[in-house]
Amino acid sequence: MTWLVAGLGNPGLRYAWTRHNIGFMVADELARRAGGRFSAPRGMHADVLATRIGPAGTGAPGGQPVLIVKPRTFMNESGRAVGALAAYHRVDTDHVIVVHDELDLDPGRMRLKAGGGDNGHNGLKSVRAHLGTGDFVRVRVGIGRPPGHQAGADYVLGRFPKNEREDLAVTVAEAADAVEAVVTTGLAAAQNRFNN
Repeated sequence: MTWLVAGLGNPGLRYAWTRHNIGFMVADELARRAGGRFSAPRGMHADVLATRIGPAGTGAPGGQPVLIVKPRTFMNESGRAVGALAAYHRVDTDHVIVVHDELDLDPGRMRLKAGGGDNGHNGLKSVRAHLGTGDFVRVRVGIGRPPGHQAGADYVLGRFPKNEREDLAVTVAEAADAVEAVVTTGLAAAQNRFNN
């Protein structure tokens, strides 16, 4: 059974290095490990890399087939691409993994879970709507709450400061490890290892 791993974010250089794009960063790390390049299938509104994730990590021979997806719609319409690709490739929702930013977790923290609400995250709301269910795996990557009275939208669309990027690289690598673990060992084992 094919897995679909969707890293949520906004397309374009304007949004590179923003907190809201941490899902894209994880998708890029998975693609780097696979040694592959994204392509843009006609009508799918996404950049997609078909690869395999095996016991030794992404790209290992004989691993599970995986579609790594970066929706080219903006965050609020992410579900259009995820839903279309899941339907086209007949991916069951329990084999959909969505990687997204999480305000309710401190930076560097991560939680894996299956199902649940959208918690005010418009990307998740769109994915739920287009899949017709919330029963998919989430890799929630902490970005923390905005300081002081800064608006949430300004915060998530703000870039990570340069002094946080070294820690960010570690977080992105761990989130990619968590995705690989879900695919190769199952959600429960991955939760035991990565929920911190």
